[in-house]
Amino acid sequence: MTDELSQKIDAQQQKIDAIYKSVESLRKYFKWTIIITVVTIVLPLIALAFVLPWFVSTITSAYNIN
Repeated sequence: MTDELSQKIDAQQQKIDAIYKSVESLRKYFKWTIIITVVTIVLPLIALAFVLPWFVSTITSAYNIN
């Protein structure tokens, strides 16, 4: 009985290790997805908040609009 139980525990441990590896790879994938999203969407929006007023000021001064 203990040999059978020991085999089942070993099989479960192997499955748990495989699940851990899979979850770690997914965690890394999600982390890089978030980093790429921030770099490609959030940072340009922040930059636009600083560039847009300067651009509007330049255009209005070029056309002498009050």
